[in-house]
Order: sequence, then C-alpha cells, then structure tokens
Amino acid sequence: MEDLQLVKLPHFVSVENLTEAEVTALIERAEYFKQGGAPEKLTHPVYAANMFFEDSSRTHTSFEMAERKLGLTVIPFDPAHSSVNKGETLYDTSLIMNAVGVDIEVIRHRQNNYYDQLINLKPAQHLNIGVVNAGDGSGQHPSQCMLDMMTIHEHFGHFKGLKVAIVGDITNSRVAKSNMELLTRLGAEVYFSGPEFWYSKEYDRYGKYLPLDELVDKMDVMMLLRVQHERHEGDRHEAAFNAQRYHEKYGINHERYNRMKDDAIIMHPGPINHDVELAGDLVESKKSMFFRQMQNGVFMRMAMLEAVLRGRKLGGLK
Repeated sequence: MEDLQLVKLPHFVSVENLTEAEVTALIERAEYFKQGGAPEKLTHPVYAANMFFEDSSRTHTSFEMAERKLGLTVIPFDPAHSSVNKGETLYDTSLIMNAVGVDIEVIRHRQNNYYDQLINLKPAQHLNIGVVNAGDGSGQHPSQCMLDMMTIHEHFGHFKGLKVAIVGDITNSRVAKSNMELLTRLGAEVYFSGPEFWYSKEYDRYGKYLPLDELVDKMDVMMLLRVQHERHEGDRHEAAFNAQRYHEKYGINHERYNRMKDDAIIMHPGPINHDVELAGDLVESKKSMFFRQMQNGVFMRMAMLEAVLRGRKLGGLK
C-alpha cells in the first residue's frame, strides 16, 4: 500500500470542517483506488446500511459499490417497507440499526441537517454508529462535492486560480452549497449564474453573480445544476417554468459550448435534464465530465468510507 496520509473521521456529514490537507489526502486516496490500489483487508466484519429517504440512482449505487469494494457487508434497507411509515423517527430507526449490529449508515434525507440528532448526542443516549451524509435537503452533499474536487484536480492538477461557474437552481441545491464553500477555501474563483430568483445575496461572500454569456468564455469549469422541481412547492416561478426558455437563457447549447476554452470542462451532478441545463448531444462530448464524475464517485466514496472506518477503528483499521 502506498505511503499516503490517511484521514480519520468519526462521521462524514459535511465538507465545512475538512482541512485542505484532508481534502488533498482524500483525493490522493481516491486516485490510488482508481489506479488499482487495493484497500487494506478488514480483519473483522463491518456492516453498512444505505438509508435513502429520497430517490437516488447514482449516489445509492455508487456508495454500495464502494462498500463492497472495501469489503463491507451491505444490509438492505427500504424506507417504503420500514416502520418510518408508522411514524418511527430517524433517531429510533438508527438506534435499531445500531442494536442489530450495523456499524455505518449512509443516509439521504429531505431534512436539512438531519444528522445533528445522530451525532450530537446527550450522555444518556445509546446510539453509537458512523453516519455518512448522502445529501440532506438543500443543505450539504459532501460525497458529490468531493468527487467533483477529485474530477477537477484530475483534469487541472490544482485549484488555485481556477475560474468555476456554478449555474442554475443555486438556492435549492445542496451540491452548490458544498462546492461553493470548498472551492473558495481551496483557492478557486467562484462565479454564479442562472435565474436570479433562485439566487441569494448570501452567496456573494463566495463569488460574484453574472449573466451566463459574460462567463462562458472565461471559465475553466462550468458546473451546471439540475432544476430542483421537487423543492419548489409554493414557488410562483415553478408554475411558469418552461424548459425551452430555460435552455435558451441558462443552458449550455452548441453556441456556448464552442465559446468555452479548449481545456474547459462541463460538470453536472445528475440527473441531467437533456436540452434544459445541457444540450442532449453534448452530455458525452469531449468537454463533458459527466461520465468521469460518476466513475470517480465510487473511488472517492471508498476514500470517504475508509476515513470513517479508521476514525471509528472498524474492521481492524487504525
């Protein structure tokens, strides 16, 4: 095994408290796995449950593949057939998982900061389980953020001075929240674009909002966001949404694609709305990193899960 710095964390719920050294170490570890490096063999069984209370295909499948590659035993969990439908709380569900022997739970939940109740415990509480955040409402998406950092680093070799535009439904995007914070801390220049009614001035501390056509030929990274229709309840702009108009004003079409720098890249967390955020026949184009992001997701999630295994001394890892 290569002599890499190994990150140790009791939980992995946000990128906010990661140091630059930890981000670098996680990227290096993920790249080690991608290049065929083998994980350290577990000396004791470790059990993981993927608890997705919101729909997912990429993140759910990617985490399960990462768990199996690390040698974890995956315990099936389906919210549709659980006691959650009888009113069971997330804490009580986690307590049950813990009681039957689950060591790590990977959770996606509609509630922002759902993990606070699972990691900030009172002395009398018995819960002792590692929590990995697979997305909380419009709050954080640390695994998507970290695989994005890996993809950017893989292409450019650095972050400092890179110009990155985050474009789209920013207010409702947990991907945007995680990425704007970490990219700024790593030295990138962050810009924003998309519908102004889905942008908040609070993000000005991370970057500058500009119309898309003022950005597209200057950026190194165009990070497109899915329109979060499921989070627009009561939003008057949702009723007036028109996919064609959105694409014309805020999407990457062929004209904008051709104006981008030769070595610039397009990123998207998925699922892509074809001909809305990105022209459908550009999804697998030379500048699009969509497929590579999904590939890198497995290796970065391996690195993240391993950090929790080491942080909690599970499977004999130290």
